[in-house]
Amino acid sequence: MPPNSVPVVTIDGPAGAGKGTVSRLVAQALGWAYLDSGALYRAVGIAAAWEGIGLDEPEQLAACASRTDIKFVTQDTEEPKIIVNGKEATADIRSELAGSMASALAAQPAVREALVLLQRSFRRPPGLVADGRDMGTVIFPDAPFKFFLTASPMERAQRRYKQLMEKGVSVKLDDLLHEIVARDERDANRAVAPLKPADDAIIIDSTSMPIALVIDQILTVLPSHYRS
Repeated sequence: MPPNSVPVVTIDGPAGAGKGTVSRLVAQALGWAYLDSGALYRAVGIAAAWEGIGLDEPEQLAACASRTDIKFVTQDTEEPKIIVNGKEATADIRSELAGSMASALAAQPAVREALVLLQRSFRRPPGLVADGRDMGTVIFPDAPFKFFLTASPMERAQRRYKQLMEKGVSVKLDDLLHEIVARDERDANRAVAPLKPADDAIIIDSTSMPIALVIDQILTVLPSHYRS
């Protein structure tokens, strides 16, 4: 099956909207591959930090993006482990620092270009569910089904606060809210691939919706043969 004939469902949205969990569970329901594009940027950020490369060194960052080896190790229903250059980096990648670095890296054209082919390589039979910020607008513009998942900044901050506290990480809700608002502004106004819904995307506001309902809403839209 030629790559472009493999169906793709894209789920884009801002940080904390729940797109990662939703995308992973939708992929499991369909029996498809899953791409966490944000993890790729986070992985490059971690790899760059390990090599001592600063965010003000675009050429070195692009070279780092090209040579960084990133693997997702799936474990049943759990989040996949992420291996960066042979090292377990799942916890590092999920940190707030890695998230900020990923957002900064995503604004650099050279880094984005280096990661485009890597992201598209995940398009394999029987299908792919891809989550990120530009999956439907830039990486897979021909995807037959596109969704844009969002929620209010406060709701997203509260979700992240609960998630981190459950992991034993001490944070302040106000700090998380400030970071989310700043990140939204940065992502929406960057010169390359700004965060926005694709023209043909279905927008879902999950502010007051449980995850199960969001997943059901997405699956209901998809053709029945996708689940065969």
